[in-house]
Amino acid sequence: MAVESLISSRNFGLFLVSGKANDTEQAAIHRQRQNASVTRARLLQGYLKHKDIIPKNYTSCTARSFHPTRLSGLLSERTANLRVPFLGEMNHPFPNSLEKGLSDGLHHANTKCKFSTRCVSFLSSDSSGGSWFQPRKLDKLGISDGQCQPSEIRLATRTRADFKSEPYDITGPKLESLNSSYWWEQFPKRWVVVLLCFSAFLLCNMDRVNMSIAILPMAQEFNWNPATVGLIQSSFFWGYLLTQIVGGIWADKLGGKMVLGFGVVWWSIATVFTPIAARMGLPFLLIMRAFMGIGEGVAMPAMNNMISKWVPVSERSRSLALVYSGMYLGSVTGLAFSPMLIHKFGWPSVFYSFGSLGSIWLALWLNKAHSSPQEDPELRPEEKKLILGGSVAKDPVSTIPWRLILTKAPVWALIISHFCHNWGTFILLTWMPTYYNQVLKFNLTESGFFCVLPWLTMAVFANLGGWIADTLVTKGFSITTVRKIMQSIGFLGPAFFLTQLSNVRTPALAVLCMACSQGSDAFSQSGLYSNHQDIGPRYSGVLLGLSNTAGVLAGVFGTATTGYILQRGSWDSVFKVSVALYIIGTLVWNCFATGEKILD
Repeated sequence: MAVESLISSRNFGLFLVSGKANDTEQAAIHRQRQNASVTRARLLQGYLKHKDIIPKNYTSCTARSFHPTRLSGLLSERTANLRVPFLGEMNHPFPNSLEKGLSDGLHHANTKCKFSTRCVSFLSSDSSGGSWFQPRKLDKLGISDGQCQPSEIRLATRTRADFKSEPYDITGPKLESLNSSYWWEQFPKRWVVVLLCFSAFLLCNMDRVNMSIAILPMAQEFNWNPATVGLIQSSFFWGYLLTQIVGGIWADKLGGKMVLGFGVVWWSIATVFTPIAARMGLPFLLIMRAFMGIGEGVAMPAMNNMISKWVPVSERSRSLALVYSGMYLGSVTGLAFSPMLIHKFGWPSVFYSFGSLGSIWLALWLNKAHSSPQEDPELRPEEKKLILGGSVAKDPVSTIPWRLILTKAPVWALIISHFCHNWGTFILLTWMPTYYNQVLKFNLTESGFFCVLPWLTMAVFANLGGWIADTLVTKGFSITTVRKIMQSIGFLGPAFFLTQLSNVRTPALAVLCMACSQGSDAFSQSGLYSNHQDIGPRYSGVLLGLSNTAGVLAGVFGTATTGYILQRGSWDSVFKVSVALYIIGTLVWNCFATGEKILD
């Protein structure tokens, strides 16, 4: 009889954990090897019975690769205790006499014929049978009651081992420490807020620029002249102007979460109702576009309030650049998908599809965002310490020191520079598709495609400028110097490339100039758009409301003035006005702006 144990000190833990081991090996090897295996099995069986190692009536084993060295440390004596504790150790001493006898006996066989047959052992901790071996006849192997049958030998058997283990309590602090949270739970909460603000601004510009594409088929359907088109485009800024300062006050007093959530819901509803208002008549469309502006007017002050509380100074430029790049990517998305939607489903589909996305954002915002780090119960202490920088959080603003704010020269530098910047930005935002269509002779689809490139360039360069600005601050440059460098690029870059538009003769070069103009304009996100939090972090919402009010006025007058100029002049005159304002803004900014805190 031959036994090969299935348990070794190396794999014993695996058997105990699983409780059962099942194995099936290949069958039908060459007849010569089978005969050799049976010969060795009978030889070993007789020796083991002679030495009284296993019960003499046990007949359910055949040999598998039986070599004496493979049995070393695998067989246990009959007195071995098989009820071992969970994950315990078990030693199986191998008698020297058995090892020597096996070696002497097996080497008399035909050792040149290496065989590999099956070993089936049934182990049980149940002692009711008087032995831990439970016999079983293996007729298919040709072995029955210790006799080798002359029938055909087929080696298809199964191995099975049953074990019982004592229960052990493995719960405790060590086990709890193994519980790992998901990667998104370890993601910094301040960057969750930044990404949600980014997505809000993505929707903001998607809902804003769709009109610049849809206005072309709408003008054909409703017979609008260029002056009417300019009036419709500028009506958005009527409402946008009303809620800049109000939105900043609300954000500083009530918190940015509530105000930004309100803004997204409001402008999403207005976007959905725009086609209905257009079919009702021009006055209704103007009112609906103004309503949309009311909702988007609170977005920037509320976002600025959120970033001032959640992002430390060392990360401020790149976080704001990322948020504002959401506006640029929103323009890219809106300008890219609007022509396709209009071509397949008509111009109303643009407003229905874009406006409905606000409900998805709102669900995430209400679940993940908080107005300040102090209000977030899930914020980790180390991140809270990094955000606050060791400073004590101050109470929300109760009164606004208007006299103090309006008497500071850096505040007026912000207001004037924002006006000069937005004049050129909003002209390109609202009139670029018309420029491509009228001057470069692109069709609707091509206009939407080429309008994407400048905004995509802005998204890239805004983040590049943010990283450069934060790196300069980290290396020891003063915040004032960094803000002036970045904003000078944001003014002089667009001015230079707009002057080149009158000299180009091909559409490709015109698009390239537009893209370079917008790309350099994006450095303003690390200039004046970051300066509100520098000079007055507690009043950042109000400060942005003031400066952006001037920026909205630039949008209102600039958009309407462009339509008036185009009826009597050319695009060169439009670009010259923008260049002049860019130069004025550069001079005012470098003379009066600062990066130091002037309001506390």
